[in-house]
Amino acid sequence: MTAYRALALQLETRAVTGLADPRSEIRAAIARVDSGLGGSKAWIGPDLRLVVLPEYVLTGFPISESVAAWRDKAALAPDGEEYKELAEIAGRHGVYLCVNAYESDEHFPELFFQACVILSPQGETVLRYRRLHSMYSPSPYDVWERYLGVYGMDAVLPVARTEIGNLAALASEEILYPELARSLALRGAEVFCHPTSEASAPALTPKAIGRRARAIENMAYLVSANSGGLTGISIPGDSTNGGSEVLDFEGRVLAVAGPGESVIAAAELDLDGLRRFRTRPGMTNLLSRVKPALWAEEYARHDVERPDGLADAEPGRAWFVARQKEIIERLYG
Repeated sequence: MTAYRALALQLETRAVTGLADPRSEIRAAIARVDSGLGGSKAWIGPDLRLVVLPEYVLTGFPISESVAAWRDKAALAPDGEEYKELAEIAGRHGVYLCVNAYESDEHFPELFFQACVILSPQGETVLRYRRLHSMYSPSPYDVWERYLGVYGMDAVLPVARTEIGNLAALASEEILYPELARSLALRGAEVFCHPTSEASAPALTPKAIGRRARAIENMAYLVSANSGGLTGISIPGDSTNGGSEVLDFEGRVLAVAGPGESVIAAAELDLDGLRRFRTRPGMTNLLSRVKPALWAEEYARHDVERPDGLADAEPGRAWFVARQKEIIERLYG
């Protein structure tokens, strides 16, 4: 398959943080995904093959909950019923479905991770990426030695080779970290799935600028799904509302959605065109001109965020803040 349509499906996020029965709301959110995806496929047509959902669309994000409380309230088990239902939805509608959710892990029972999971039309999990850059949530880097021992590096930076191209995922603010996208592109990624829940504005935001830069730098398509509003918490609901978009491998915006729940951020991805562009010699072939060995040596000289920070620490919001303050002191003190 060399050409197909991709959709950043912009849906409202309903937070579970204050609910007595959060699991019922998660089930209701999955039902809304099913309905919205079915309507989108009917609207766009049978060549819709990739759908990206907004960040934490099933639950919203933790506010005052401890890591343990949020894990118990909102985290999905990787082999749990919620993912099985989402896989059935992907199969029913014949799409690759990228969902972002908090999830538990039997190897790290004290934690949760934020994951981007891509489910195939055959109902299989073809990619599971755990977010590496997060301000207040645990990441694999916080338990680095143990995590690598269980999963290995290929699971930390996964790329799914599928019939609709080589897919990778970035979560929300990770679009602002060029090293991550570049590493995935060097591993073969052709299409970046970007679930996000971010401030939307008429002017270009930092993340919008980051999306354009990452698409250009890595000569890759980028499908970014933002929330269509956020309810259930005190933050004004339209703060994260609109701006889902699809970009091509030269950073051009192919489609962008306005506010509200929307099917408008959909466009055709031309894999043949991307692959011709990547194999064409010239100044614009940026991936062929990078110097990884140079930057690996330079980065190794700098002491910023260290791995295994949670090896002997209690993962609470105060700890994450204290860690950042300590890093800033080392950088600029």
